[in-house]
Amino acid sequence: MDAHISESTVAGRARAPPSKSYTHRAILAAGYSEGATVYDPLNSADPRATQRAVEGFGGSVREVDALEISGFDGVPEVPDDVIDCANSGTTMRLVTATAALADGATVLTGDSSLRSRPQGPLLDALGALGVRAESTRSNGQAPLVIEGPLSGGEVDLPGDVSSQYISALLMAGAVTENGIELNLTTELKSAPYVDITLEVLEAFGVDAEPVGASGAGGVRSAGADGFVVEGGQTYAPEDGEYHVPGDFSSISYLLAAGAIAADERREVVVEGAQPSAQGDSAIVDILAAMDATIEWDREAGEITVSQSALTGTTVDVGDTPDLLPTIAVLGAVADGDTVIENCEHVRYKETDRVSAMATELEKMGVSVTEGHDTLTIHGGESTLSGATVDGYHDHRIIMSLSVAGLVAEGTTTVRGAGHVDISFPNFFELLGELGGDVEKTE
Repeated sequence: MDAHISESTVAGRARAPPSKSYTHRAILAAGYSEGATVYDPLNSADPRATQRAVEGFGGSVREVDALEISGFDGVPEVPDDVIDCANSGTTMRLVTATAALADGATVLTGDSSLRSRPQGPLLDALGALGVRAESTRSNGQAPLVIEGPLSGGEVDLPGDVSSQYISALLMAGAVTENGIELNLTTELKSAPYVDITLEVLEAFGVDAEPVGASGAGGVRSAGADGFVVEGGQTYAPEDGEYHVPGDFSSISYLLAAGAIAADERREVVVEGAQPSAQGDSAIVDILAAMDATIEWDREAGEITVSQSALTGTTVDVGDTPDLLPTIAVLGAVADGDTVIENCEHVRYKETDRVSAMATELEKMGVSVTEGHDTLTIHGGESTLSGATVDGYHDHRIIMSLSVAGLVAEGTTTVRGAGHVDISFPNFFELLGELGGDVEKTE
């Protein structure tokens, strides 16, 4: 599917989808439990991959108004078949550690994009803990073969490749015999995502703690030297249920649309924005730093944003990699330069998002300077024009470029736009309801 977005204004109220990050963790945590009900889950392609994994390990998932999950109670079975994680990197990394608990071999694979993403550090860590953990092509990428059982122990792990490695080991470590002690060999990046894991674990009655953390900026895991999770714990949420909060990564596109394309006399109000451990809530402060007119009613969970004359700023995305595409689009319409720093790890997502945004924004007339660990958008030297751009099969690239299309002269065609199903299935419908001129073609 392609999406065609023409210059238009937006206004009104919109509700963000539930958090993909929380949904993944809640589904798997429910799988680790005897059973739990997950309310308000994101119903999209990636979380469905995690559901299939839970079922592969012996659990069951019943979709009604919520997800009623019968878990495997900390003892996953050896799957009858290969576990296909599709395009979901979160699924693959989290359940690789789950597979290590099973007393036998599990094979995990995914689509061509997922099979190109790095898994090596997690495989190395599991190997050091006595688990057979191999890449079938010996390149640190899927397909993977994992053979347990994992009993726990102490292990070193880099903190600057993917926080999902840490989350995977913490979630699995809680049900091992000996627990797991993680020592980080490099600086922790994406610390808020580890905080999400800690928050979900706590909600399911599981204790895991950062070691040596500074807690800078209110991020519990910030500056951590490692993590400890005791073994022999039981996953059991209060009243047997868990409620998923709204997703700030998805909220970022709606806020960006309001800041650059809202009707001059009306605002965009985003609902479902309750405070949580999500690092991507930083988008509110980033927009404020760019001189956007924005207000967050935390108690009501509503953010109001108006069309604003934005100015360039400098943003470190070490802890918020998923915001890079959104910030790049904001920089394209801002006065002056917007410098996105500390972004090398953003190259290892569904695609190299640094290069992808540089390439596609240039097609739209934006002046960009790409460095190894930086992306600079020269907004003052740019005029957005409609163009045909590639979505790279990446939901975040697609949605960000579509927001840019709202203020580009003419029509912007985003190819492969159907991949928004990964995190925001009704994105284009919602954009249209707000007034965006959106047409989809097969």
